[in-house]
Amino acid sequence: MKRTVLLIDDNLEFLEVLKDELTEAYEVITTQNGQEAIDCLTHNSDIDIIVCDVMMPVMDGFEFCKIVKSNLEFNYVPVILLTAQNTLKSRITGLDLGADAYIEKPFDVEHLLVQIANLIANRDKLRMHFSLSAISNSKGLNHSSNDQSFLDKLNQAIFDNLDDQFLDVDKLANLMNTSRTGLFRKIKSLSDLTPNEIINIARLKRAAELLAETDLKIFEITYMVGYNSQTSFGRSFCKQFGMTPTEYQKLKKPGA
Repeated sequence: MKRTVLLIDDNLEFLEVLKDELTEAYEVITTQNGQEAIDCLTHNSDIDIIVCDVMMPVMDGFEFCKIVKSNLEFNYVPVILLTAQNTLKSRITGLDLGADAYIEKPFDVEHLLVQIANLIANRDKLRMHFSLSAISNSKGLNHSSNDQSFLDKLNQAIFDNLDDQFLDVDKLANLMNTSRTGLFRKIKSLSDLTPNEIINIARLKRAAELLAETDLKIFEITYMVGYNSQTSFGRSFCKQFGMTPTEYQKLKKPGA
């Protein structure tokens, strides 16, 4: 099956050209602004990656990226921002909001194709890692003592607030006594994950542990790990582990 790319750009001509370039390798969905794209994401759980222009009416790429990366239902979807703003400040803004890659216009389509393929492959490896063993929030790299201390404090801060559905980058930065930008850069440098991904993985890791080790109902676990609906929890869990919470529970506790 082809993976699905969501393209967002208000320039219809550019949108059609880019769609034609990607169609051979991917299923392509197009929208013309961030609000249309949010509506699309809300009703389509099969999107694997997003390619979004920055300058758009209604909702620009920065605002769109901020919303995507702060929403538990689809913050795992990689976002590539496209922009003609060739400034360091613009690049930092995009990455600080959680963008997974930042490409300046004009660009070579081959460059975009490589970025898309790499981000999807990395996401697949991450999903497989946590599907097989929900043990660590990082990639198991060798960290310095200071880095390990930071990770230990980060893990504890998240664990202590897992039931808070509003736990996000800003709250986590406050708990860690650092700035949003500082937290993002530190986590990115150590784990190649965003703060929102770290939070979401921690929620799902704890949920997996509760499913395997307790007799709690799925709806109880849903709220214990910070989700406000069982549907949202089930969708995220399935994306992360490749199976539903019920299937996972039966796998880990076949006699239950």
